[in-house]
Amino acid sequence: MADGYTYELWPTSSPEDVQAIIRAVYKQVLGNPHVMESERLTTAESQLKDGSSSVREFVRAVAKSDFYKARYFETCGPYRSTELNFQHILGGAPESQAEASEHIRRCAEEGFDADIDSYVDSDEYQEAFGENVVPFSREKSEAGRKQVVYNRNFAVNRGPAQVSSAVKDSQLVYEVATNSANKITDSKATAGSVTEKRFKIKTTGAKFDRRRRVSFDEYIVDATKMTPQIQRIQRSGAKIVSITEIK
Repeated sequence: MADGYTYELWPTSSPEDVQAIIRAVYKQVLGNPHVMESERLTTAESQLKDGSSSVREFVRAVAKSDFYKARYFETCGPYRSTELNFQHILGGAPESQAEASEHIRRCAEEGFDADIDSYVDSDEYQEAFGENVVPFSREKSEAGRKQVVYNRNFAVNRGPAQVSSAVKDSQLVYEVATNSANKITDSKATAGSVTEKRFKIKTTGAKFDRRRRVSFDEYIVDATKMTPQIQRIQRSGAKIVSITEIK
């Protein structure tokens, strides 16, 4: 956690401990917002309190909530949404373009909930947090993780005072696409270069294209226009194969 304390649910946890865990999950997964009473997930909270659910399942419920979806899916571009999912749920950042593209593809093809499940059910989540540790920003080195990931983590996690929804632009799209390191800059900096980047989206042919047995289409799109293009691809019935930066 940003305050340096790891929250973990135990069979012996007191009601006060469970309340602290609930607050910690909201803070981490929702990106340090103010949560009104009407926005709390009372059913999911009750299941955690009575022992019928785990911290992992509470994290899943919060990440699939209308609160989360409205702030980090409906009003964000696909890259920003993906990097925030990594930060909020896995406490880190994507390691590669392939990893980020796979989540963008899954979200477009299988839906928002399926993509959230892929984070929560991943081996990375299990190894880092298990069933009952609240996700936290993993800023210290861990065996098997690339050092570049920690620089990227700092780029999206600007400390406990930042509210994630205050930053709409992707902070990593260029560095992840080009497999380059992030420079640690002032928290006021935004990814101004994002608007200058262009990407190629390769898809299978739309479902109405039946002339060829195997067909592929490619779309060249600015980073800032990726969301509507992906939505158009999805409506056409095509499937996204890859997303790569045009150098």
